[in-house]
Amino acid sequence: MSPEISSQSLWFLIIFVVIPLSVSYFYQLGLSRNVIVASLRGTVQLFAIGYILTYLFDLNAYIGIPLMVTVMLVVASFHARKKGKELPHVLPVIFGGLVLVEVSVLAMWLLFGMVEFIPSEVIPMSGMVIGNSMVAMGLALERMKSEFSENRGRLLAALSLGAEPKQASTLIVRRTLNAALIPNVDRIKTIGLVQLPGMMTGLILGGVEPIMAIKYQLVISLSIFSSVSLSAMFVTLIMYRHFFTENKQLLESEEAMLAYASNQEK
Repeated sequence: MSPEISSQSLWFLIIFVVIPLSVSYFYQLGLSRNVIVASLRGTVQLFAIGYILTYLFDLNAYIGIPLMVTVMLVVASFHARKKGKELPHVLPVIFGGLVLVEVSVLAMWLLFGMVEFIPSEVIPMSGMVIGNSMVAMGLALERMKSEFSENRGRLLAALSLGAEPKQASTLIVRRTLNAALIPNVDRIKTIGLVQLPGMMTGLILGGVEPIMAIKYQLVISLSIFSSVSLSAMFVTLIMYRHFFTENKQLLESEEAMLAYASNQEK
């Protein structure tokens, strides 16, 4: 069992905040305020969730798990939405995708006895799946907007020659999915060689045998790998259609997309 970290020793973590703060100041990156706010916010959020989880872990599993997972899904949906707020119906699409992924992965875990349906196991592991899926969706939306902007001329040419939006967007969809999946593919390639993943490290520090820790890490790593793929594919294949009007015309600009989204959601 690893020694307990005292509250006093945590104050020395400020050193790790001073380093990026100094880099931002020296190179005039304009990130000093963000570094301070992010550090303070992260610390407060972690301690808050620690107390909340202590309470949730004592609740009945059929109350605590749905309650916390719902909160995570809602927060993740609103955060990922920022990357594609110009598109109509992006929030329900993201939320629906995250729910689909979470339910599918959780069902697989329970079906094959990988985890028990108790808050202390389901909530932390679901948080990792939802968090990584959220990032994948955000990356997909951001890359898709960039691709549509950069390839506007090619898209207009394809449409003018009679191509359907689906045909004209094939290359963009492919590039978007590729960009969203590459970070996770690289992470899986180097797992255990370049880094010892978070769950495995935490279990080992908690006194669990390394082989058992590896089994849990494999469960979560491959679950995340699958959920990221599904999330990126889901949001890309649905949302690329909203870069076109009902008359199969390419939307002119970000302002046009916002106006179109507003009209669609009324």
